[in-house]
Amino acid sequence: MAAKAKPKDRDFLNHLETYLAKRDGVDKLLKISRYATKIVLASSLIPETKPIVPRLKSFESSVGVSRKAFRLGKFVQDINALRSSRWDSNRELVLILIAYGGEGLYYFVEQFIWLAKSGLIDAKHSKWLQKISAWAELVGYVGSVSMKVRDLRKLREEETCVASTIEISVSRGMACDGEDEKMKKIKEKKTLKVLSIMQDVADGLMTISDIGDGKGVLSAPSVVSSAGLFSAIVSTHKNWVSC
Repeated sequence: MAAKAKPKDRDFLNHLETYLAKRDGVDKLLKISRYATKIVLASSLIPETKPIVPRLKSFESSVGVSRKAFRLGKFVQDINALRSSRWDSNRELVLILIAYGGEGLYYFVEQFIWLAKSGLIDAKHSKWLQKISAWAELVGYVGSVSMKVRDLRKLREEETCVASTIEISVSRGMACDGEDEKMKKIKEKKTLKVLSIMQDVADGLMTISDIGDGKGVLSAPSVVSSAGLFSAIVSTHKNWVSC
């Protein structure tokens, strides 16, 4: 029987076009550029007296406002996620409501913050809108991390089961190509799930900094900027793989 041909890798430029056609693709590239700039500003790489510093600060601020425009209508995805969710217990239902409800409220409020920063509505409302947005985002991350930890636990149980099947097959001299492939996919899912949890923790750290108005050790500019850049890189990787 002829060997199955290996699928041809997708052309890079076609892949890039598909990636940039997604709102999340462009948003995460903007996020990388913003937090990379914040890291440069937080470090001593460029003296404060250099003319480029005010330009970098202006660029960072402009990118932050631009990113909010990409959240227009994004709360709808959380409404649809709630509608399509399935749960086996009341505890799972609560986690789903916390995760998608918190994130949905965050995206909904962010639209008005963007309008305030753009000058369409009175900027005096921006402060309390940002507080509501930050708390909703934090609640969403708590639910999201809890759900992903639950999913990770299920993947580990599945991995143990498949490993046991492979061990039995090997002891009996039986082929287990299908199980090996299944094990590989489970490990890939585990890696992505762990990265996703770490991303939520990093984003949660930035949210706590926003709630605390930038006060505290964990709110140091270098710490928050590094967390933001890490989160952006993980998101970019996930979006690149998914498209």
